[in-house]
Amino acid sequence: MRSWRIAPPQRSGQISTARATDLVMAISHPDADALAASILKTVGDSLPVSQCTIFAYEFDARPRTVSAADHRGGRFLRDIADRYATHFYALDGNRAIVGRTADAKARDALVLHQQQSDEIENEAYRAACYAQPNVSDRLSLLVQPMERVWLSINLYRDSAYGSFAAGELEHIERVAHLFAHAAKSHYALNGQHQQGPAAAMLARVRRACPQLTPRELDVLRGTLEGASAAEIAAQMGVKPASVVTYQKRAYARLGISSQRQLFALCMQRERG
Repeated sequence: MRSWRIAPPQRSGQISTARATDLVMAISHPDADALAASILKTVGDSLPVSQCTIFAYEFDARPRTVSAADHRGGRFLRDIADRYATHFYALDGNRAIVGRTADAKARDALVLHQQQSDEIENEAYRAACYAQPNVSDRLSLLVQPMERVWLSINLYRDSAYGSFAAGELEHIERVAHLFAHAAKSHYALNGQHQQGPAAAMLARVRRACPQLTPRELDVLRGTLEGASAAEIAAQMGVKPASVVTYQKRAYARLGISSQRQLFALCMQRERG
């Protein structure tokens, strides 16, 4: 695995007018998967890439699938994305990037993260997200549309084509900023409104206690959304008893003991 920042190119990679138009139209398209499909088609004109997903990592909580496209069509890739977001996201190599507190300069940076199938130590993660969809390599374009939120634009390579070669990586770098801008615009139009008050309150809790773990944040988000322990457990892929345990740990870190106190904490005015 490796990660690196890329600077804005002197000139963007050349794409056809039709592809550029399609990409712009996909930003506000009513079908959320249109953006991933457009990016997949644009890259596919020059490189063999089989799948594209876009995830939103919001306030260190479980990621949300913003857009997904697969040459096979149907629910296949969405199901893989849901499995990743439920069970395996904490094992992703990009956690070292999306889990850190970024400075002002990082907000404008675009980071590329490459993760190959044989670099994943966890067998279940490798089987579910790489072996089953027949993926050998993944390149992620990571960008921040706002504080404590990362977008990950993921390009997946079919095993028949091996890993991304140096020249292919350079090609993606030339169009990466274009894709990042499209994803940020799409998120501003179609993503942020989906967060709702629960996500805003979760951000308040996260600032109050940076020590909260991703699992504890997942449980708190479900609690703030009004979900039951059973519903939260189904979303996280754990037992309801585990949800209760995570909730108790989170409350202890926050110095509270009830859901009512959690909401009261979220309503408190933050100190400047």
